[in-house]
Amino acid sequence: MKRENINDLRAFLAVARERSFTRAAAQIGVSQSALSHAIRGLEARLGLRLLTRTTRSVSPTQAGERLLHTAGPRFEEIEAELAALSELRDKPAGTIRITASEHAANAILWPKLAHFLPRYPEIKVEICVDNSLTNIVAERYDAGVRLGEQVAKDMIAVRIAPDMRMAVVGAPSYLVKRSPPKTPQDLVRHNCINLRLPTYGGLYAWEFERGDDELKVRVDGQLVFNSAGLVLKAALAGCGLAYIPDDLARPHIANGDLKRVLKDWCAPFPGYHLYYPSRRQSLPAFALVVDALRYRG
Repeated sequence: MKRENINDLRAFLAVARERSFTRAAAQIGVSQSALSHAIRGLEARLGLRLLTRTTRSVSPTQAGERLLHTAGPRFEEIEAELAALSELRDKPAGTIRITASEHAANAILWPKLAHFLPRYPEIKVEICVDNSLTNIVAERYDAGVRLGEQVAKDMIAVRIAPDMRMAVVGAPSYLVKRSPPKTPQDLVRHNCINLRLPTYGGLYAWEFERGDDELKVRVDGQLVFNSAGLVLKAALAGCGLAYIPDDLARPHIANGDLKRVLKDWCAPFPGYHLYYPSRRQSLPAFALVVDALRYRG
């Protein structure tokens, strides 16, 4: 439909509803002469008179009544939908998809979102637990979570957690049978619980650092998992030594179910960051989720 027809229809509908050029002109913010000109133009294009004008009143003709009752509701639907879209701008809504590791989802995302989401019922968050280094652009995620040192340089990164440490732990029932390791190299004599990384399909090499010394140790043992939660359960069952995030181990160390070894070899490193591909993420819902997850020290 041509723009002049849309504008002239709006002018006609205003006059037909108000039964007054004066009130209709005030309602849509134009002069009475402009309003009269618009309706004359519409009548000329249709070849029909739409309004009967007298010195005291304005009323629709038969053709005008028909147009009022057919076009009027459609314009109201359009205006209602535009108003609804405006509400979305003021009332954040939408679905935010995030990919994260099992540990990040449990330890960071869920605790923060549990407090945030009840305040914004129109915002939906989908979390995909995936321990691989997912390509968030190709897989159509809004954001991902990685350790700070793993975030690509072309991504926007927002810190959502403090620095992390790993812990080498074992149950007392396991350590009573073997001498605790004094150095990372001693791990080759232990039954270690391995974690398989889906990205490369290989077993995770345990990383250590003390002073200027950095090394990775490829350990061996009876069990391999692709879940940190299961690695922890196996360690608690006395099946061997585990290399897990410090926050997972801490409560079990405190109650005596696990003992920590090689503590001085487990240095802090940059914690989890939320990352996304560009600053053009302008949806209010996305901005609110990022702010809710942001680490504030």
